[in-house]
Amino acid sequence: MNGPAIVTLDIETAPLQSYHWGLWDQNIGLDQIAIEWSILSFSAKWLGELGVIYRDTGGRGRANVRKDRCLLVDLWNILDKADIVIAQNGQAFDVKKINARMLMHGMKPYSPIKIVDTMLVSRRHFDFTSNKLQWLSEHLTEIKKSPHKKFPGFELWAECLKDNPAAWAEMKHYNCQDTLATEQLYLKLRPWMVGHPNIAVYSSSEDPQCPKCGSHEMQRRGSAFTQSGEYHRFRCNKCGGWARSRYTTNTLEKRHALLSN
Repeated sequence: MNGPAIVTLDIETAPLQSYHWGLWDQNIGLDQIAIEWSILSFSAKWLGELGVIYRDTGGRGRANVRKDRCLLVDLWNILDKADIVIAQNGQAFDVKKINARMLMHGMKPYSPIKIVDTMLVSRRHFDFTSNKLQWLSEHLTEIKKSPHKKFPGFELWAECLKDNPAAWAEMKHYNCQDTLATEQLYLKLRPWMVGHPNIAVYSSSEDPQCPKCGSHEMQRRGSAFTQSGEYHRFRCNKCGGWARSRYTTNTLEKRHALLSN
């Protein structure tokens, strides 16, 4: 293996439609729901590749916009190939929404994935003014979240539900822009992450590798101490992340002594 398959993902959903009598602080019952939510579009990008994959439910007429099974089949194939999924608010929203729609369509589970949620990483390690992608991309990445000015606010979703081709074109730009901004945000945050999936275990190389980015450009930088002992500490010269040896220095010395006999 040369490394894990890492994909950045973003979905857009169609809202519920319901019957209600007011605008503020409504308690809507299940019997007031007229139409269920669905997935309108998704965009995905494999780390290390240039192209962005995009699918939506448009172009088949207004009556078919909420029929998302064909989109979900493509999404299932992507997730089934992925080892790690990157998404902004992906833990609580994107992945659970995808799973819900797939189950409702009677689809089987895709292969297990690990999720890196950039919003949770931002919230855990930093105290920014906001953990929303709009703020984070504005201050941390070159690619910014799209404001979809032609169809501002909810109008974009309303027009897509009418199967308006111009709205779908803007949705594509908006959806893909979010994925590109999220990927850049992930790469910016990655060196700071604690608990990032260990990239090195996916490699067959026996040389030291950065557990965050997989680089071999590791420099020994002192020691790390825990309750169980002393470990060699390393800094990645590529991404700037820190790591430590798998074994304590005492264990390493014993292993080296055995190897030298």
